[in-house]
Amino acid sequence: MARNRILSRFLFRRFFGGVGLVLLIVCGIIFAVTFVERLPNNPTILAALNDAWVRLIEYVPLFLPLAVFMGTLVAYYTLTRSSEGVIISGAGLSPYQMSRPFLLGAFLIGVVATTVINPYAVELGSKNITDEKLRLVDDAIWLRESADDGYITLVAKNMKKDGDNLIFFNTTIYVQNQEFKLNNRIDTDKITLSESGLETKRATILDGNGKTHTGPWQTDTRITPQTVLDRYLQPDQISFWKLPKFITKMSNIGISVRGHLVQFWTLLFLPLTMVAMATLGVAFSQTRQRRNHNFGVKFGLGILTCFILYFLLNIFSVLGANGTLPTLLAIIAPPLIIISASGVFIASFDTI
Repeated sequence: MARNRILSRFLFRRFFGGVGLVLLIVCGIIFAVTFVERLPNNPTILAALNDAWVRLIEYVPLFLPLAVFMGTLVAYYTLTRSSEGVIISGAGLSPYQMSRPFLLGAFLIGVVATTVINPYAVELGSKNITDEKLRLVDDAIWLRESADDGYITLVAKNMKKDGDNLIFFNTTIYVQNQEFKLNNRIDTDKITLSESGLETKRATILDGNGKTHTGPWQTDTRITPQTVLDRYLQPDQISFWKLPKFITKMSNIGISVRGHLVQFWTLLFLPLTMVAMATLGVAFSQTRQRRNHNFGVKFGLGILTCFILYFLLNIFSVLGANGTLPTLLAIIAPPLIIISASGVFIASFDTI
């Protein structure tokens, strides 16, 4: 038992070493490319670095399964190349026993990604929300408020968050009475939505008599910046911890939450997905050779297989989001299939 624990800790360290190496390389490349891309759009180098960091954190969940898979391959390759894998097998560990530390490490990475990285990425992204992160209708942001004295409809082409306020650009606002007769039409390049209402310093105002004048305009509204974000935010812009409450809230007011359910189940079962990718990496790492001379071929085939599986995972997510498949089944089925197929492949090897 003590020997197995020592070997397990050794394999555990090798796994995290392999995954850490892959993450360091991939994150370094992404950060450098993003920094160069964002540098012209930021006033200072520090602002560009911060922007690149935010983008990197947003990208981490996308390539983390691939990093776990590649890290598993790298860890097994180093074990095979140094003949440590042969020694461990000679000590009595089966392929399943050797893979346990890798699967446990992958599970822990998934837990951290769901409970820590995702909320942190959402928090960073929420400080710089633009129209690119909203679900738009006809390439525009539509807001409508119903009141006792009529209706207010806002149509904007772009939006950004400024502190606690939202700023809309290229905006048209229609103010109607209860009979839907147009009282005012307001066209403005820029208007601010705060807790107190809508306000712009300069707008072109068309009244119900057909007369036009230019000047400031403001109105009180029950719409707040937070209600707008709640209505229009993409599922990946909501923290894992806030998703259950958000889904319940949106369901109660009749808004479709399939996309949010897919996001919630994806995050909840992300540890299982990481375990599936680690299992796939173990399967591709199996060899009867003392020194794995065909590692390059296996590595290339593994990466190709991983990208294909990533594509299929996205297809299942889309099927779950549009209602073709139950959301839970769409998320949990692919990793279970990968684990089952990889387990059968691993069982076909006898390394003792």
